Amino acid sequence: MTTIGHFIDGKRVGGDSERRGDVFDPATGRRTGQVALASAADVAGAVEAAERAARAWRDASLAKRTAVMFAFRELVNARRDRLAEVITAEHGKVLADAAGEVQRGLEVIEYACGIPSALRGGFSENVSTEVDSYSLRQPLGVVAVISPFNFPVMVPLWFVPVAVACGNAVVLKPSEKDPSAALLLAEWFTEAGLPDGVLNVVNGDKEAVDALLDHPGVKAVSFVGSTPVARYVHQRGSLAGKRVQALGGAKNHMVVLPDADLDLAADAAVNAGFGSAGERCMAISALVAVEPVADALVARIAERMGRLRTGDGRRGCDMGPLVTAAHAERVRSYVESGIAAGAVPVVDGREVTPDGDADGFWLGPTLFDHVTPEMSIYTDEIFGPVLSVVRVGSYDEAVELVNANPYGNGTAIFTNDGGAARRYQHEVEVGMIGVNVPIPVPMAYYSFGGWKASLFGDLHAHGADGVAFFTRGKVVTNRWLDPRHGGVNLGFPTQT
Repeated sequence: MTTIGHFIDGKRVGGDSERRGDVFDPATGRRTGQVALASAADVAGAVEAAERAARAWRDASLAKRTAVMFAFRELVNARRDRLAEVITAEHGKVLADAAGEVQRGLEVIEYACGIPSALRGGFSENVSTEVDSYSLRQPLGVVAVISPFNFPVMVPLWFVPVAVACGNAVVLKPSEKDPSAALLLAEWFTEAGLPDGVLNVVNGDKEAVDALLDHPGVKAVSFVGSTPVARYVHQRGSLAGKRVQALGGAKNHMVVLPDADLDLAADAAVNAGFGSAGERCMAISALVAVEPVADALVARIAERMGRLRTGDGRRGCDMGPLVTAAHAERVRSYVESGIAAGAVPVVDGREVTPDGDADGFWLGPTLFDHVTPEMSIYTDEIFGPVLSVVRVGSYDEAVELVNANPYGNGTAIFTNDGGAARRYQHEVEVGMIGVNVPIPVPMAYYSFGGWKASLFGDLHAHGADGVAFFTRGKVVTNRWLDPRHGGVNLGFPTQT
């Protein structure tokens, strides 16, 4: 039985704690390893290593940091298949989906390769007589990243490359459900030339999270997870004087107007509702059909669902298992709740025959029609392959429904009416919007994040917001006497 430890100060270590958690292959239900659950002492050791490394790393030139980023990018790109295999083995998503996750993470690494431009300050000459002013941004020191199970590569890469490129040292705590990918990333960063201690990984549960939130050496915390935990992380971290960005849950709506291309909309609903078994914070879980299109749209979606293969992600299936047996049972309970509340089960995923081991954590794609806003399958973030169709009579009713929801992460509108789309993107109270795009995840040079109960803190992930989060600004005002010295050097200036 494999024991998965931590990565501290440039090497894998076991840790002091005797507590362990089980790691499973979700497609077989078999336990494949155990992960060490960090104690507060383990976390303190990682933070201390990061503090030692941060002093030198913040003074490393932008040229040096950029060189490490380029080397890391090449390693991840060359080994992307290996990463995808590890994701599928521990999370369960199909290999094609895992490969897509790696690609989106690579895009953030590539953004971090351009950190010299992103950190460029401003300069004003002669703000007063012979007085100049300029601005600059400097790293915070040690920062923590707490990432979820559903994207064990992409979400850490939303934060770690930007934080490191900005000159910080990082302590990463991945999900204990699928911890192996984070350790590979840390080893490859070291291979790319990152000094020991600049990136550390501690595996663990709430004890490790609390230790990071409370440790005075941690200056900032980035978190992705459910809304209740995001709120907790934001409150506890803020009380400890830390900068916190905590990305929470979602209930993403896809609005389909009567003029939309219904075949395009049906394809998008299936892709966005059931990819990664619905375990995405950007999954579409509520489809708002503006009449009279609901009957035709539901029929198209159901027909496409009938062609999906649920099974082992290594067998070329369309959708894999859920991450744990407990989570699969929780999602099944929502299906039962929806039926009891009166929603119409057009496709019941509990009846699926998977292409995989009978002991896997299976639930097939599920489609409900005639869902109403008071039902738990509408109000709650299910985080599984359950798509609910809510019928409304007008565009205005659709917008009112979306804006009344406490979440504000992502939304999409399907229409051929440019005026309606423009009005929707202006009126809807959501942070990320797609027009005929079902999963509007921004490219890395824009920032990712929602509104309302989907975000606690004021800065989003990666892009310009990510650079701002992992740095703090200074403004320098100076006056110098006119220099009267010089020298001759005919050599070409070089970066060092």
